Amino acid sequence: MEPAIRRGEVADARDAADLYLGAREAALRAGSIPAGVHDDDDVRGYFASHIVEDCELWVAQDEAGALAGILVLEHDWIAHLYVDPARTGRGIGSRLLELAKHERPHGLRLWTFASNTGARRFYARHGFVEVRRTDGRDNEERAPDVLYAYCARGSPQVPL
Repeated sequence: MEPAIRRGEVADARDAADLYLGAREAALRAGSIPAGVHDDDDVRGYFASHIVEDCELWVAQDEAGALAGILVLEHDWIAHLYVDPARTGRGIGSRLLELAKHERPHGLRLWTFASNTGARRFYARHGFVEVRRTDGRDNEERAPDVLYAYCARGSPQVPL
């Protein structure tokens, strides 16, 4: 059965942070992304405060209650989109991305690391276009990154 997608709540903060940490660890082991700069407790605190208080947290939850994916929207930005590494390739990320498009019909922006070729292919497949590349001097990891934008047909250009 497909996971249900719902708006995340304060009670989801810890599980969402743990999914984020696990997905990033798997991507780090695969060589797709650089190491994070915050320890696990900092990430959990960030999710418990900023993510659930100031952003929109969406979760994909299976029938047993486990999170299968998370989406964090902050204004017209996709701040985070992660799927449980054991569940990739099952359409969960695509469903979360479609939700983001529905919630932000005028367009979306996101950053991804240049080294994360899987994510870059995923976003391109879903209509996002590369807007700019940087050498990483403005991100915490100091790793080259790529800005992507999505603009639905008939919508005004997403501000860059």
